[in-house]
Amino acid sequence: MKITSLEKYKGKTYHVDFDNDETYFWHFDIICEYHLKEGMEIPQSAVEKIVFSNDFRKAKERALYLLDYRDYSYTELFEKLEKNYSEDVCYKVMERMVELGTIDDRRYAERLARHYSDVKMYGYYRASAEMRNKGVPKDIIEETLSEYEDTVYERLFELINKKYYRYLDDEKGVKKVKNALVRYGYSYDDINAVLNEVLSESDD
Repeated sequence: MKITSLEKYKGKTYHVDFDNDETYFWHFDIICEYHLKEGMEIPQSAVEKIVFSNDFRKAKERALYLLDYRDYSYTELFEKLEKNYSEDVCYKVMERMVELGTIDDRRYAERLARHYSDVKMYGYYRASAEMRNKGVPKDIIEETLSEYEDTVYERLFELINKKYYRYLDDEKGVKKVKNALVRYGYSYDDINAVLNEVLSESDD
């Protein structure tokens, strides 16, 4: 394959034409790295290597751009990149992100666990579901959420007193509160235990 045209396209991107009518858009850094120029003969295997290098560069920049705005789990970021790049490119980018320390599932899970437990006031089931949706591995979810087991009753008391106490005047209201707390991710046993204590205190 021979390069028939190599011209600047936009910014640092170059338009590269080959004599077999194939066209590529490669970054200036890639042009320099492989010393590309018009009239140069390049074997197909080399072109594939250049394409991979160019895609890796773009995918890495995309990953760093996304990570500037918020944290991602390994799986979540991989799936984001895979929409536009090959699996091989994505794996190489993720390997690089792990090396740089920008991807750390445990650190990410600790932040999520703190947010869902202390800020959102979710119980284990809701918090773990939210974390699974963000691609956090099951073992890390269980480990990070275990730190909040001792505060379950405390969170339930706070939720009830802040949001639901006014509904506890009758059986219908109590049922409504139970359903709401289940949606928050708490178990029926914990909900019943805390509600029984709240109701007994109000009777006193």
